[in-house]
Amino acid sequence: MTPRRLVVLLRQERVKAISRRYLVSNGFDGALTCIGLVIGAFLTGVSDGTTVVKIGLGAAVGLTTSGVWSVWEIERAEKLAELGRIEDAMLTDLSGTAVEADKTAARAINATASGLGPLVSILVPLLPFLAVGSVFTMLTATVASVALGTAILFTFGAYMGSISDQRWYVAGLRMGLAGVAVAAVNLLFGG
Repeated sequence: MTPRRLVVLLRQERVKAISRRYLVSNGFDGALTCIGLVIGAFLTGVSDGTTVVKIGLGAAVGLTTSGVWSVWEIERAEKLAELGRIEDAMLTDLSGTAVEADKTAARAINATASGLGPLVSILVPLLPFLAVGSVFTMLTATVASVALGTAILFTFGAYMGSISDQRWYVAGLRMGLAGVAVAAVNLLFGG
């Protein structure tokens, strides 16, 4: 796959739409997981920011692997089915053709987007915990982390709202509200 062909695929609405869905859906899961994780760590008395980061990295590895692997397999099946339908309609085998190569590349793009969502949505909110003791206390790092996770959710919502001709700020608030809800439920039942 040439870089030029990759750019062409990245511009195809179908490839973009599927990748966007996976990125946002799995990023949503990652942000909410991180919010729950950091509040849980705080409420259980974890006193070291590095420990929270290590736990968060475990969650990031798990959700990123899940995102990439599951989408790789899901899209493998879907792309093979699409290729089969095209082959049936054309009455020819498309093995080794540009059509098959494009389906494979689209699958890789979709799987990458799926993995990036939770990776970014967990790593960014963990950043305040790297500065516990110098800039933040555990409490302020937890609050900053929840704020970052909620901001990521808001950004996802605003982006999705903007591409669907909704009021971006309303869509952003709806998604961001999920972060506040997870934080509230954890505080209510975790303490």
